[in-house]
Amino acid sequence: MPLLDIFSKKKEEGKKEKTKIEVDFREKNSLVPSELMKLGMEIEFKHLLVGDYIVKGVVIERKTISDFKSSIINKRIITQLLELKQFDKSLLVLEGTDEDMYQGGIHENAFRGFLLSVALEYEVPVIFTHNERDTAKYISVLSRKEKKDISFRASKIFLSDKEQLQFILEGFPNVGPKKAQMLLEKFGSLREIINSNEDDLKEILGKRVEEFRKLIEMRYLE
Repeated sequence: MPLLDIFSKKKEEGKKEKTKIEVDFREKNSLVPSELMKLGMEIEFKHLLVGDYIVKGVVIERKTISDFKSSIINKRIITQLLELKQFDKSLLVLEGTDEDMYQGGIHENAFRGFLLSVALEYEVPVIFTHNERDTAKYISVLSRKEKKDISFRASKIFLSDKEQLQFILEGFPNVGPKKAQMLLEKFGSLREIINSNEDDLKEILGKRVEEFRKLIEMRYLE
C-alpha cells in the first residue's frame, strides 16, 4: 500500500502566490525592476496609461528629485498629478537625498511649496526614498496589501479609441474592467454588443444581463 504524504497538502497551502507588479516600459532604464526581482517579486513590463508601477491596485508615479524639479518647471507634473488623483489609491515616490531636494533647479521654498500643493490640493501622498533599492523595498512591502482592480473609469486624461470603448462600458452597473474587456473581445464593437441577444450576453454578464439590457432600451423622456 503506497504511503500518503500527509505533509504535501500543508506545503502547498503554505506556498503563497507571487504578487505580479505591473511596470511601465520606460522603467527598464531604472534599477528598480531588477531590485524587485532580487526581492522575489514577479514583474510584468507593459504600457501603463498612468504611473510607472501598479501594485495591488495602487498606482505609483516614481521620479528622481531632479526629474521632479524639471517636471515642475515644464509643468508636466500637473497633468500627471491630475491623472493620479483619479484613482482611489495612488502614490508619488520621490527618489534622492536631502541635498538633492534643496539644491539646484528651483528655489528650495518653491520646492517646499509645490510639495504642499501635491499633498493638499492634489491629495496625492508623497513617499521619499533614498535610492532605487529603497524604492523597490517600499514597493515590496506594498505588494502585501489587499488588491483592487484598476478601472478605466479612473483613467488617463487622453484615452485611445479602444480605451474609450472600455470606459463607456464600465459606466454600466456591475460592468467592471474585466467584463468590459471580455465584451469587447467577444463582440468587437459597441454596436454589436447593443444589438446582441440576451443569451450571448449572459455568457459574460450572467444574471446582470437583464439590468444591462433594460438600461440600453430605457428612454430618456417618457
